[in-house]
Amino acid sequence: MASLLFLAAAASATALAGRDYPTTSDPLAACPGYAASNVKTTASGLTAALTLAGKGCDVYGTDLKDLVLEVSYDTDSRLHVKIQDAANDVYQVPESFFPRPKSGGGSKRTSALKFDYVKKPFSFTVSRSDSNEVLFDTSAASLVFESQYLRLRTKLPKNPSLYGLGEHSDPFKLNTTDYIRTLWSQDSYSVPTGANLYGNHPVYYEQRDSGAHGVFFLNSNGMDIKINNTPKEGQYLEYNTLGGVLDFYFVAGPSMIDVARQYSGIVGLPTEMPYWGLGFHNCRYGYQDAYEVAEVVYNYSQAAIPLETMWTDIDYMYRRRTFSLDPERFSLSMMRDLVDYLHSHDQHYVLMVDPDIAYQDFPGSLQRGIEDNVFLLRENGSVWKGVVWPGVVAFPDWFSANITKFWTNEFALFFNKDTGVDIDALWIDLNEPSNFPCYFPCDNPDAVAVGFTPEPPAVRTPPRPLPGFSCEFQPEGCNGTKTRSLDVIRDSTPPDYFAHLTRAEPARGQQKGLPGRDLLYPKYAIHNKAAYLDSWNAAEGGISNKTVNTDVLHQNGLAEYDVHNLFGSMMSETSYDAMLARRPTDRPLIITRSTFSGAGKKVGHWLGDNLSTWDHYRLAVRSMMTFAAVYQVPMVGTDVCGFGSNTTEQLCARWAALGAFSTFYRVHNELGSIPQELYRWPATTESGRKNIAIRYQLLDYLYTAMHQQSVDGTPAVNPMVFLYPKDKKTRALDLQYFFGPGLLVAPVTEEDATSVDVYLPDDTFYDWYTHKRIEGAGKSITVKDQGWADIPLFLRGGVIFPVRAEAALTTTELRTKPFEIIVAIGRDGKASGSLYVDDGISVTQQATSDIKFTYAKGVLAVSGSFGYTKDLRLSKVTFLGLGKSHGLKRAVESFNVAGQTVQADVNVENDVVTIDVDEDLTMAFTVKVNA
Repeated sequence: MASLLFLAAAASATALAGRDYPTTSDPLAACPGYAASNVKTTASGLTAALTLAGKGCDVYGTDLKDLVLEVSYDTDSRLHVKIQDAANDVYQVPESFFPRPKSGGGSKRTSALKFDYVKKPFSFTVSRSDSNEVLFDTSAASLVFESQYLRLRTKLPKNPSLYGLGEHSDPFKLNTTDYIRTLWSQDSYSVPTGANLYGNHPVYYEQRDSGAHGVFFLNSNGMDIKINNTPKEGQYLEYNTLGGVLDFYFVAGPSMIDVARQYSGIVGLPTEMPYWGLGFHNCRYGYQDAYEVAEVVYNYSQAAIPLETMWTDIDYMYRRRTFSLDPERFSLSMMRDLVDYLHSHDQHYVLMVDPDIAYQDFPGSLQRGIEDNVFLLRENGSVWKGVVWPGVVAFPDWFSANITKFWTNEFALFFNKDTGVDIDALWIDLNEPSNFPCYFPCDNPDAVAVGFTPEPPAVRTPPRPLPGFSCEFQPEGCNGTKTRSLDVIRDSTPPDYFAHLTRAEPARGQQKGLPGRDLLYPKYAIHNKAAYLDSWNAAEGGISNKTVNTDVLHQNGLAEYDVHNLFGSMMSETSYDAMLARRPTDRPLIITRSTFSGAGKKVGHWLGDNLSTWDHYRLAVRSMMTFAAVYQVPMVGTDVCGFGSNTTEQLCARWAALGAFSTFYRVHNELGSIPQELYRWPATTESGRKNIAIRYQLLDYLYTAMHQQSVDGTPAVNPMVFLYPKDKKTRALDLQYFFGPGLLVAPVTEEDATSVDVYLPDDTFYDWYTHKRIEGAGKSITVKDQGWADIPLFLRGGVIFPVRAEAALTTTELRTKPFEIIVAIGRDGKASGSLYVDDGISVTQQATSDIKFTYAKGVLAVSGSFGYTKDLRLSKVTFLGLGKSHGLKRAVESFNVAGQTVQADVNVENDVVTIDVDEDLTMAFTVKVNA
């Protein structure tokens, strides 16, 4: 079917060919650039007029003659530079979607960055104020500002260390020669390298010998960001966009962690996640019915693998229709019983929601949406139809006036606590938006949809008894028949037109978009891989392929051409509001596929439809690092064991271990692949039990790191270069990382390998398992004898780790366990750490504890705030490297704990000293070495 659709689309696109776009090697060489005039300078910035410096080249649109430059020293570490049209007509990212960061009263005098410019041809530089080091220099090529194309190039040092510009599957440290990063949301099965993927984050961090800085480009139009190095032009980075304005934020660092914090000040701090969301999750696409879902829950419990949350893909829907249940396979009564069972066992449940609304159900969601006028419309006022899993669908217009009302109401009805499926969290898919079967121009979706929706699996009665579940999950059934009738589903076809629906007129002025643009066929072809060929993104309309057509206008007059990349995040934000309305006191947990800069304010992200391959196992590390540390989306993880194709016992066991040290940890795979729940093989069972136990012991350590990122943007996951920026060998490392501030995770990365080389910077580390001290020397060590369930872990010297004394089967039970403190003493004889505790779920906390641990000169001090007091007890303290750090000639025998002498248990060989204590973590106290 897909190939036939493609051939039809190709023929249609060929018929549309013939539109001219430049084919010369450098069509922009003749562009004159701009000249600055009327420069006005203040203590906090400057403004200037920019005028086209000659005859326009009009290569990919019409050159705009008059521009405005605005420069603002927002804070002492952030500089804002914006170049826009003087008439204020060109589209800009709406403030309603992306609130601009407030200026903190910075000034040129106190700023770490400075702005300089050349009047003609206009160019500018951003430099460090103290050293005059140039960080951004646009003299590399003339500025081009056309109606449907912008070009700005900056010089870079040779072989720069750049990170970001996602979403992508490319190396963590970006390629710097003949490299193009395209930003244009697309449904990206198999997350290929060298392609645009689901989301868009036009920000890069650069690490130099002198320090780090960041550059954020606030623009939602389709774009190519080219990075290259040629003998003629040198090393450069070049922005090529289909529109919008040049809106840049520069942050000074000077460390990578500083850059991350400063970036969070622009895009917003990440939302706090519920404690239980950090537990282990399981899903698959292809569960036959509610019985199979329940049986998976039961099997995990029998295998003693902690399952915190069960998920269900679109299998639960009637013919894949959003806001529906398959009454024969996932009846309402069985779904409610399943949720009740999970909740009674302190477990949780999640369902998927897609943005598309089936154009078959009427009345229902479609009718309510039409009444509220919340769908994208065609020029004639009819609903713009696409094709996704249900067949013909309508797409919500997230800019429509009634969209929040409509979406919140659908959630209130379908996920009603008393009458619906009472989910605990939400999973969003296909929100690029995907229209994958209906190739551009998608002018006959009804024909494309014929026979597309997959046939559901056979209906069955429960094949086996399922202990602990209700009678509906048992072979004998229940006394009294509960309806599973298909009569509750209406398959009537709605009319094509509704009299009250009229499409908005194109917006005029006030940053809504220039008139007269070709919204389907821009002359510049971005390298969007949803098109058959890269060149088809121009004359053949490839930017609309497999998604909503870019000439569709939203209810507020904005064109999809400009806001396509915002669709996913706008759905996420509207869904966040809907989930919060259901449970106003609870933090929503939402995992989404398509994101834009700032998405972490409301949601987490799973890394899409990966494959069960060793390459994608390795990809999981660098993708997670980039989202958590660079993009400020800390709740992130891959489909553990892989989504597409068949996994193996070895790969899945290794991946289960690696996944235990991602912030979001979920097993998931697709219809047609072999099952891969962790209890399926002996090695995955072992790996799941072992590594979930370690994860759960460290869960409060992770929760504290996640909380800190929500407070000030400090990454909860740290690439090696973030913590060791002066060590050049760390800059390209993307197969090992720090989980939180101090746990080094270094997985075995090759098939059939039982060892792995781990790079240790010049610092002190301790083996997690043995606590043996290891002195890093800026080179790799080989860790041997690693079984399939093993993963090398190291504690960074200088960090104090709060851990639970033991693991548990649920996070609810885990929160009753006492704490232990591991003091990993650094080379300087010191260590520090923290523990944040709250109730784990409430939006507004009634009481919290923010406990600080510091160790120096033989004294461990516990201080901070102690507002939260439930089940907070310290049972043990373990000191690593105590003897060596103090040069003691004999072993420590005892400690003074809050005024009481406590005997120590000493492992002289590994220099590990442990004391049992029984102290409430509800007040300050000290632990002192009795030397």
